[in-house]
Amino acid sequence: MKISPRGIDLIKKCEGFRSRSYLCPSGVPTIGWGHTRDIYLGMVCTEAEAQEGLEEDLAYFSKIVEDHVQVPLNENQFSALVSFAFNVGALNFISSTLLKLLNQGDYSAVPDQLRRWVFGRDRKTKAKIKLGGLVRRRELEAALWESK
Repeated sequence: MKISPRGIDLIKKCEGFRSRSYLCPSGVPTIGWGHTRDIYLGMVCTEAEAQEGLEEDLAYFSKIVEDHVQVPLNENQFSALVSFAFNVGALNFISSTLLKLLNQGDYSAVPDQLRRWVFGRDRKTKAKIKLGGLVRRRELEAALWESK
């Protein structure tokens, strides 16, 4: 299964394009549309290079979803999960209650489980904080999950 154009647009919209590397809210060096592998501060990329990084990431997270989801998915459900895994990381996705419930056949639990993943850490105080960008992203993922 492949992520849909709608899923790719969701990721691009939520990540935003940046040609210069930066630290994401979690403190991870990031560039392009949320690409983090082998990135260091001071890097610069073209939009074409960012597209290559995104395609690499989409292939990786699509495989993670394919390998760990044990129930049938439609294209929108698959795309919502790829976006979610892309954002929270493979290990968080694999160990999530969302995945456990889904693999038990509880499709209806997924939107509420997505909405739980809206917290980050303040870089200075390390306190857990709700991030507006994550709230918006989870709503978009939940809407994609529930769409036909």
